[in-house]
Amino acid sequence: MQSYLKKTSLTTAQKVAASATLNLRQSQRPPSGNDWRTWLLLGGRGSGKTRAGGAWVHGMATGLPPFSKIPTGPIALVGETFADIREVMIEGPAGICANAIYEKPRYEPTRRRLLWPNGIVAEAYSAHDPERLRGPQFSAAWCDELCKWPYAQECWDMLQFGLRLGVNPRQLVTTTPKPIPLLKKLMADEATRLTHMTTFENATNLAPSFLAHVSERYSNTSLGRQELQGELIEAREGALWNREQLESLRVPIAPQLSRIIVAVDPPATSKSTSDACGIVVAGCDETGHAFVLADRTLKAASPNKWANRAIGEFHTWQADMLLAEVNQGGEMVASVIRSIDDRVPVLSVHATRGKYLRAEPVAALYEQGRVHHVGVMPELEDEMCDFTNEGLSTRRSPDRLDACVWAINQLLMQRPNKPRIRTV
Repeated sequence: MQSYLKKTSLTTAQKVAASATLNLRQSQRPPSGNDWRTWLLLGGRGSGKTRAGGAWVHGMATGLPPFSKIPTGPIALVGETFADIREVMIEGPAGICANAIYEKPRYEPTRRRLLWPNGIVAEAYSAHDPERLRGPQFSAAWCDELCKWPYAQECWDMLQFGLRLGVNPRQLVTTTPKPIPLLKKLMADEATRLTHMTTFENATNLAPSFLAHVSERYSNTSLGRQELQGELIEAREGALWNREQLESLRVPIAPQLSRIIVAVDPPATSKSTSDACGIVVAGCDETGHAFVLADRTLKAASPNKWANRAIGEFHTWQADMLLAEVNQGGEMVASVIRSIDDRVPVLSVHATRGKYLRAEPVAALYEQGRVHHVGVMPELEDEMCDFTNEGLSTRRSPDRLDACVWAINQLLMQRPNKPRIRTV
């Protein structure tokens, strides 16, 4: 460590006591061990990301466990703008100064830096000017709202060249996730430790009216998954569906339906590595609009287990039929279903075209505004927005999507069978 660093004035006992008074949640504390370079903290709005960042910087600067055993610096503070750095990261209600319950640093606005009593310095750098990071060197860095940076990759690259002091230079990234290339690279990096936080984890520090409002307005949307749950919602070029389209077609409840189908795309085997059994419930009304009601897909399920699930959904929704693709299991699929409940009408369908060709006409129905999702079905919608003519990016089978395609195809593109009488 550099000679200009002064020893902190706190004793070990005082450090332990100071760390306890921070009252951080486990998700706001840094990963254990020394085998990581980047702590990536993905969180929803108001989840406590800034509090975690402010505590981490102050703990590093003063040598407070579990952040650091010795005072560590200099530190880079990188945000979208200098105003963001000062008003959020440094002087904000959850920023560095708010976490400085001992050895409070002094902010020098003309030099855009924080100075601790022990000599540690933290300097501010705007993501609008990557070149300013060319030259300085650091032992640690806090990067806030990375996904908002206008020159994200350029700033990141310059920072990495400067993060070279001390025994184990490290950086914390706090951000609400967006599918930018840099974030996906960091998530895949072996030297990254990933932490997720949701808005609702921090409920005790947020206004109840705010939580009630955002829950009602956004809990069943992709935007809510991103901004409240801190999930990475990706968009894939060439996909047959996109998030904006699905959001525009989403409805809270379905109207009176004339037909309901439970579609099943069974796997060939029931091993732990096998494909999932796609089970999707959908219906249509008299105007020719379809409504996806539920995704009840099962992973690595035996024939008896997925058949019981499908039959249960059939009765729950008072469906007209159970539609099953039989390419994988042939007559066995219908036989398994009938052996459990022979009252269930089963329509066996056989795929003669590839999954993409089968999905294209259904995607066109979505473009026409004729298919709606009732509520949010995250895993099904993830497959839809990731499905191209090359399949899924994971190379796995799109089982949920396939079951959905079969259901919509049968409801809107085939001649309907005589409907059952459904009780009210």
